[in-house]
Amino acid sequence: MGSKGLIRFAALAAVILLFEACGGEERKIEPPVKQAAKPAVQLKATPDFKGDSAYAFVQRQVDFGPRVPNTKAHKACAQWLTSSLERFGLETLVQEATVTAFNDERLEIYNIMGRYNSAAPKRILLAAHWDTRPYADRGSEDKNKPIDGANDGGSGVAVLLELAQAIHADSMTPEIGFDILFLDGEDYGKPESSMIGKSNDSWCLGSQYWSKNIPIEGYAPEYGILLDMVGASDAVFPKEGASVYYAPQVVEKVWSIAQAMGHRGYFSTMNGNPLIDDHVYLNKIAEIPTIDIIHYDMLRSDFGPFHHTHDDNMDIIDRGTLKVVGDVVMQVIYQE
Repeated sequence: MGSKGLIRFAALAAVILLFEACGGEERKIEPPVKQAAKPAVQLKATPDFKGDSAYAFVQRQVDFGPRVPNTKAHKACAQWLTSSLERFGLETLVQEATVTAFNDERLEIYNIMGRYNSAAPKRILLAAHWDTRPYADRGSEDKNKPIDGANDGGSGVAVLLELAQAIHADSMTPEIGFDILFLDGEDYGKPESSMIGKSNDSWCLGSQYWSKNIPIEGYAPEYGILLDMVGASDAVFPKEGASVYYAPQVVEKVWSIAQAMGHRGYFSTMNGNPLIDDHVYLNKIAEIPTIDIIHYDMLRSDFGPFHHTHDDNMDIIDRGTLKVVGDVVMQVIYQE
């Protein structure tokens, strides 16, 4: 997840201001309407999501080195991700493209897709970016060197890999199909020092390209879930603002399930800021209602002190956090 997350949507802000402005009108007070209580979420049996295995998948990615486009580590990791999805029984599709970064550098990117039960008409999209930041622009040392990206990039990918592995190894099969999409070029945005007054679209290059060039004709999943920075200790996932704006019903579904599972400490009921992330383009361009499960500290208004620094390494990854997120997404799939 990039620094673009600190920038608000102008259009969304305008909508919010409009809502606030309308609140001052004099209105007749009506008696409250008694609404029926929402039915309790009935949890279902699911395959066992292993936090240790997800942790190992983060480590495997970090072992390649920073996964920055146009590097050997990046290409090697792309091949491993593709073969891993195939090993877990998914039909794979790799979209290769060349995109132009903010500094006019041409980047070779790979959007990697794995499809479970591709013939199923009802399906959902599960996504995460797999590239890493080419510089530690929020750090105090080695600012021009790429970061490990254990959390920012590695964690979301690891959760989806373990989810695919667990389902593949179990006899309990989902009633729906799902697609895992590893998006590239998310974190190659402008350094923080040059962000003011610039376009936010320097981020999320892979999701922008994929959304404009969906490689499956007529592709229309019910909804999407993006995972970004979901592996740190003491992570908290507020209801991210753009997710609430574009896909409120999906936010309600996922957070209700998480709370029924006892994970209120992770899945906060607090409304979060709208963030620029891959889900924005999946919503705006691909028109897939997609939410973002992302760590964001509302009190500090940031993504954690390790964000875009060399401290984003294996030391901050927590097996328990990975398991919580994996269990919730697994339950979402089997609730459908």
